[in-house]
Amino acid sequence: MFGDNVKKLRTAHNLSQVQLADELSVSKQTVSNWENNNILPSIEMLLKISRFFSVSTDFLLELDDRRYIEITGLTDRQLAHIQQIIKDIIGSSK
Repeated sequence: MFGDNVKKLRTAHNLSQVQLADELSVSKQTVSNWENNNILPSIEMLLKISRFFSVSTDFLLELDDRRYIEITGLTDRQLAHIQQIIKDIIGSSK
């Protein structure tokens, strides 16, 4: 569910509900309501959350499980390093 995804992302980023609320310019109560699946955010807020956590709106809504990393501005060499790090991490977790 949406709320579960927000909570997992928030805790993975070592953020409290208050810190996430501050980042998104909402109240702690709003974040709590999202995480408890009491309410859903507006479309505008859904986009803001997806950009903040670098995930798609489909990921947040459990329509897709892919994630992405913003690489705009990196050189080809830097991108190659990032790709190798990801391959190493995936290989070490098997």
